[in-house]
Amino acid sequence: MKILKVLGGGILLLAVVLVINTLRVQPTSQAPAAQNLAEVDETAAAQRLAGALRIPTVTINEAEKVDWSRWPVLHEYLSTSFPAVHRELKREIVNQYSLLYTWEGPDPNAPPILLLAHQDVVPIEPGTEKSWAHAPFDGVVAEGIVWGRGALDDKSSLLAQLEAVELLLAQNFKPARTIYFAFGHDEEIGGRQGAVKIAELLQSRGVQAEFSLDEGGVLAQGVMPGIQRPVATIATAEKGYVSFKLTARDAGGHSSRPPKITAIGRLARAVARLEKKQRPVRLAPPVDEMLQRLAGELPWAQRLAIANLWLLRPLVARQMAQGQVTNALVRTTTAPTMFNAGVKDNVLPVVATAVVNFRVLPGETIAGLEAHVRAAIDDAAIELAPLDFSSEPSPVADSATPAYAMLEKTVNEVFPEAIVTTGLVIGATDNRHYGAVRRARYNFLPVTITAEDLARVHGANERIAVKDHARAVRFYVQLLRNTAAPAP
Repeated sequence: MKILKVLGGGILLLAVVLVINTLRVQPTSQAPAAQNLAEVDETAAAQRLAGALRIPTVTINEAEKVDWSRWPVLHEYLSTSFPAVHRELKREIVNQYSLLYTWEGPDPNAPPILLLAHQDVVPIEPGTEKSWAHAPFDGVVAEGIVWGRGALDDKSSLLAQLEAVELLLAQNFKPARTIYFAFGHDEEIGGRQGAVKIAELLQSRGVQAEFSLDEGGVLAQGVMPGIQRPVATIATAEKGYVSFKLTARDAGGHSSRPPKITAIGRLARAVARLEKKQRPVRLAPPVDEMLQRLAGELPWAQRLAIANLWLLRPLVARQMAQGQVTNALVRTTTAPTMFNAGVKDNVLPVVATAVVNFRVLPGETIAGLEAHVRAAIDDAAIELAPLDFSSEPSPVADSATPAYAMLEKTVNEVFPEAIVTTGLVIGATDNRHYGAVRRARYNFLPVTITAEDLARVHGANERIAVKDHARAVRFYVQLLRNTAAPAP
């Protein structure tokens, strides 16, 4: 009986602690909007974006098959669309197709700022052309929407940055520190000839930016379950990237005399084992902080769990793993993307290959992942080799810095209805290539994204609202104004 009383008292005490911690978490108050936001000609800005979308700067993995003649056309279009930018800023063409703009500031002691975007877009998946409301490279503006490949990823960001500079130049604005605008030409195929070359050039000049800012985080509306307000995610880290090629070999022969397990069967078994034996779930620091910042907006049960991560962290991570989007935030993901074998229906293939793509959670390594893959497959007959390009997870940037505070302030001024939080980029951006020339890296695209829009990125009917593109311009204007203060 005494043991039961002690146990009951312990449970009661625990319940009190859980409730008190939860009550301490309050909703984030809405920030006041800035009073001097830039006036943007929304129609003209939308038309200029549409014009850029009509230039199909499409990259594919077989770089020798890319029509690189499109990039000089885009460069000329930008030059004529933004005359003040090209008159006042220094423009350099790096490695034939990438662009680096330098807006010189007067204070050589103030660390510069590096803003990123990319010029290239992904191709249209064959057979999906008819599913587009407007042809993907027609650059149509209709009913308040700009339609076309690149409207979200990532020409809207590139154009919005140039719109902001053009507008500020018209107001005789001068930055207090140097601002770099780096627009790579091959981000969608790894950035090795674009962003990497720009970063090497900046490093050779001794550049050390206070921070770099690229796409990745967004202004999510209706994406986070239980949260009604928009969530502005300024990501502080990016997952790593690696793909492994799996190869199974066999003697081949006639399909009427198959062995007990064919090359295809062996390979399929290996892929199935990888999908079954997923990497463990874990709350990486950017996601941990994100949850704590959002806790006050959540219903009571979720708020209680996040307010008490000291006890319930494993439970929260497992719960997040149940959703497709949130699963990518809490584990290294496993995605079979290619499977090739056979030449005829009655011929046993001699070779079968598959490619499995992994996005590596911060805190893990590619070497550790390779060991996991070999153990999970558990078949010495399967050959395993990483593809040419890979990148380790990025270091986690500190959110308690003047740079992050500047970004958060800018978001609050332009998007006062939003909750600002940290986050994790689950894809891959050019930002990963600039580690040697910046102190911190952040990812935020100042565009409202709904759950429906997520499917449009790299999918059909990519688009952006005219008003959202204008708000992105205002964001970059406000950010550039805020950088005018001397560096701390």
